[in-house]
Amino acid sequence: MDEVRPQLEKLLFSSVEDVVVESVELTDTVVRVEAQSTVRQAACPGCGCRSGRIHGSYLRFPRDLPTAGKFVVVSLRVRRFVCAEESCPRRTFVEQVPGLTRRFGRQTERLRSTLVSVGLALAGRAGARMAGTFGAPASRNTLLRLVTSLPEPPIAAPRVVGVDE
Repeated sequence: MDEVRPQLEKLLFSSVEDVVVESVELTDTVVRVEAQSTVRQAACPGCGCRSGRIHGSYLRFPRDLPTAGKFVVVSLRVRRFVCAEESCPRRTFVEQVPGLTRRFGRQTERLRSTLVSVGLALAGRAGARMAGTFGAPASRNTLLRLVTSLPEPPIAAPRVVGVDE
């Protein structure tokens, strides 16, 4: 298994830095990946002050895209840091792994971007059926919520305005 771990780490977390895969367990239907963040400091979302003082840690279980027809279950250990700024209203905060997690997110960024693409292309019920087909089940409301959470596209100012406009 030790020779398979680097290949799976590269496959699953190629776009993510500062994450180390501790173990991988393969079963008939599920790939279980235990990973841990290796960042030494994190920025407080309230004040932006960087802190390296660890308060504790816990496990997050973000859903990921299926791999080789198997569900991928990620068990990610993240740390809670103590904010060093006295005037900050936050006392503790949790590190976020860029490219993998976001605040209050229950999906990896890869799964989220895939579901957004499905939602933009097919919207509600049809998108939910399509997402279930490729192994990432999501409700129609989830797809619509992801689409409405996207930022508005920039509107270009017209160069020339005609009489009819």
